[in-house]
Amino acid sequence: MKDLLATLARALVTEPERVAVYESEERGRTVLELEVSPHDKGRVIGRGGRTAAALRTVLDAVGERNRAPKCTLEILE
Repeated sequence: MKDLLATLARALVTEPERVAVYESEERGRTVLELEVSPHDKGRVIGRGGRTAAALRTVLDAVGERNRAPKCTLEILE
């Protein structure tokens, strides 16, 4: 999941080398924290949060298909 999120995020931003994804476990859920350049934060969140919601949907669908634990996406400041 971590690699998938990193690949999707790098395709969205103008500075792909500054994309970092951190993974941890919390209460039986996988927490993915996405860090991007401050200039690219708007690209990852999208208008009205649509892009972030789409990323969460893709992660949920892949996790369900692979029978992985539920996944939470957090975009770091």
